[in-house]
Amino acid sequence: MVFLLAPDHKRFFAPALACFGLCLLFGWICAQFYLPGKGFTYLIEFGGAQHERFLPALKAVNHYEISGGTGYDAQYYAQIAMEPDLANPALHRAVDSLPYRARRILLSWVAYALGGGDPVRALQIFAAENLVCWFALALLFCRWAPPWTWSGLVRWIALLFTFGLCCSVRGALVDGPSLLLIAAAVALAEADRPWLAAATLGIAGLAKETNLLAGVILLPPWGESWAFSWRWGSRLYGAEIAGKGRIAGSSPVLEPGARSPRLRRPWRRAGLLVLAAAPLAAWLLVLHGWLGRAEDLGARNFALPFSGYLGKWREVIAHIQGHGFDLVGRDSLIVLIGLTVQWLAIVLRPRINAPWWRVGAAYAALGVVLGPAVWEGYPGATARVLLPLTAAFVVGIPLGQRRPREWIILALGAVSILASPSVLNPPGRESVTVHGPRDLRIVPRTGRTVDATFGPQWYDPEKSWFEYWRWCRGSGTVTFVNPHPFAVTADIHFGLRANDARTVAVRAPNRTLWMGRLAPAQLREVQLKSIVLPPGETTWRFETFEPPVRASAADARPLTFSLRNLRIDLR
Repeated sequence: MVFLLAPDHKRFFAPALACFGLCLLFGWICAQFYLPGKGFTYLIEFGGAQHERFLPALKAVNHYEISGGTGYDAQYYAQIAMEPDLANPALHRAVDSLPYRARRILLSWVAYALGGGDPVRALQIFAAENLVCWFALALLFCRWAPPWTWSGLVRWIALLFTFGLCCSVRGALVDGPSLLLIAAAVALAEADRPWLAAATLGIAGLAKETNLLAGVILLPPWGESWAFSWRWGSRLYGAEIAGKGRIAGSSPVLEPGARSPRLRRPWRRAGLLVLAAAPLAAWLLVLHGWLGRAEDLGARNFALPFSGYLGKWREVIAHIQGHGFDLVGRDSLIVLIGLTVQWLAIVLRPRINAPWWRVGAAYAALGVVLGPAVWEGYPGATARVLLPLTAAFVVGIPLGQRRPREWIILALGAVSILASPSVLNPPGRESVTVHGPRDLRIVPRTGRTVDATFGPQWYDPEKSWFEYWRWCRGSGTVTFVNPHPFAVTADIHFGLRANDARTVAVRAPNRTLWMGRLAPAQLREVQLKSIVLPPGETTWRFETFEPPVRASAADARPLTFSLRNLRIDLR
């Protein structure tokens, strides 16, 4: 490692060790998403409400589905990976708009190829592609943010654990791999490999159309001849670069005395742009002839300048006024603040001949015209759509011991890291915990334990780092199981929470144990003391009198209330 080769390697040991530890932590978090028998399909977010439309090959595979949910975008790309024959009628039924989704074919093709054409292997590879790309990006980004220095480590963390990248990993989406390809193209351009950079962007365009915005790095330096090229500099982007004839604010610097043998004539520079755009253009022609015109081209993805951004501010403020600083309101606010700071930093600090700044400027312009479909909801798509803007911001902040203002700007721009843990919640695998003496919790002879089972009205368990819960679609039952031949006494604790105001009652056979009113998004703690559980099963009914409501535009499940942190204390 680099820090071991340096004379003062001890100075580099602590930040490098911290970086290694963070990689191990991220790997451990990713491992929590692996479900026995289902692999990493939890990340894809298949919606149980669309089960009948799924490919027969998918129905035959043991995979995770969100009970009652509509799912998210990755479920369509995953099915294309399993069956990339776009003429298959079953694929047309399974994918909401196949001509629109098939434009982003790259990750599906890669999964299918690596799986050797086997649908089951292709599904698992597709689910894990974002995890592999995260570690590849973590390695590549060391070029601009060497994590063996404290300032480099801070930059490295600010990108690798940003909210948008974590959302891409959590949802097996195309944005994380797209950022990896864009970063690779920037590195090649900085290393004076323009044709390889253009080819990389051409490949990236097949992952996501907006990746071609990074083609601005192929344009000639501002105010100079088309023949001048990027040269690798010794300082980080954003550092002060001394020396005559160099442009400050970039690690690759423009040297007016150097001409690139690859770009002696202007038409070669134009050839780079053609090479970058050609794969996507050719693929769109093929799709048009194969599938016809796409019915849904994402019209709501774009709007008048700043209308989507201002609409998001109104949405966040209204949510906070109605629900307080709950998880959705808090995370939405800090993500919006972070994106605003990033946009201002790029716009107000132009470094026109710096490749990363050019990429950031292109995506800053994209952010201005993004429509409500991208901004609305939680977690929303904006933070991951504008990931290249985040990368350009992180690379471009000039950090140093005498730059406290820059550290503050970086902290505000990277504040979305605080929201990342909420999207990296591992799958819920428990609905109840039982505490007390071992001879009360378990029957040694049979191995049976005191437990609680949930009726069919409850959705699958969910969890965060601090709690676990189940949502109910109406009124639901919970059955307590006492395997002993004698009655046991227990204190039973749980929390109740709803998205609206409603009344909930807890009823045991022949009596009401508790009844109360829930305020919107407020947790109501309930403690029931000295509950006698006779041998066998005891069923409680959690009743509500108001109809279910939808949680959000992204979650179509009808929800009434959630039962949280159910705990049985035996005594």
